[in-house]
Amino acid sequence: MEFGVLSIFQNYGDRSDDGEIMRGELALARAADELGFDSYWATEHHFFGYSMCPDNVQWLAQVGGITQRIKLGTGAVIMPWNDPYRVAAKMALLDQQTNGRALLGFGRGLSRREYERFAIPMDEARDRFDRGTRLVVDTLNRGYLEADGEYYSGPRADLRPRSTGRWDDRVFSIGVSPDSAVQAAVLGARLMVLAQQPWEIFREKALEPYREQWRSLRDDVPPPPVCGQLVFCHEDGDTARELGSRYVKEYFLTVAEHYEIAGDHFKGTKGYEFYNSAAEFIAAAGLDTMAEMYASVNTFGTPAEIVEKIRAQGEILACEPDVLAIVKYGSMTQKEAESSLRLLAEQVLPRLR
Repeated sequence: MEFGVLSIFQNYGDRSDDGEIMRGELALARAADELGFDSYWATEHHFFGYSMCPDNVQWLAQVGGITQRIKLGTGAVIMPWNDPYRVAAKMALLDQQTNGRALLGFGRGLSRREYERFAIPMDEARDRFDRGTRLVVDTLNRGYLEADGEYYSGPRADLRPRSTGRWDDRVFSIGVSPDSAVQAAVLGARLMVLAQQPWEIFREKALEPYREQWRSLRDDVPPPPVCGQLVFCHEDGDTARELGSRYVKEYFLTVAEHYEIAGDHFKGTKGYEFYNSAAEFIAAAGLDTMAEMYASVNTFGTPAEIVEKIRAQGEILACEPDVLAIVKYGSMTQKEAESSLRLLAEQVLPRLR
């Protein structure tokens, strides 16, 4: 079991200076390296204080310069918003800059507000994702790009510098819907998920289809998933539960706003049928009920309680998943996030490794 840290760069309610948020996330990245976490990841989001990292590869290059050994991953490159050659070229450069520490995570994107500002129809997201991710991985592994398709085309273009090595075990893909989970297996990527529904549902709707598709294409055992989750650790149980629940619910409401998760726009959007069903359920249940559910599947408590929650996740998923901890979100202070991160390193990681 490996443990990583995922930065989401949230300026909650736009209450802080953007530079303050970025400096705080850089401090957490440095601390993750010093405290012995296995990996550090950065999101890609645009235009809003909800999450402010428009170029996570550029960000990881800076992190690579101030760290020594931690692996560095994109969590994730939103493929429909990016050019395949550009993604491959930047990842190969990052890989050289960090002596082979780069990890590549892909996502499809769910925010209509972001798609609109890029002037890219969400109906094209699935095809752009499937074709673009394949091109990026092939380009990184063979050292050149060749494309002649509907969305990506051009003459052969060599990749220089090339990567330090192959990417067969360094590619990850977010999969919440069954279609995305299956596509991750087709790509040969590790399945990633952010906690947003009961783990039993994730296993049924995404993990099992992923495993089935993986086995149909390969002779080896499907790798365990990478489970991202909001984490808050405090030595005092009452404080941990009070603050952890508050911060998780605060973050959930920003998710609801940013993704318009109770809206009806998913109904007519190709490739997002799974989210239409979820939106209907959310609209019927109400945001307060959904916030309680969201809090129940994320991870806050004392070190001992967090250990038990992560072990319980593994029992439900029938494996030992890797864990990505989101340690700064909602109105949580930088001091609280750093204290939580240190406590995780000192009292949680040793008991689960």
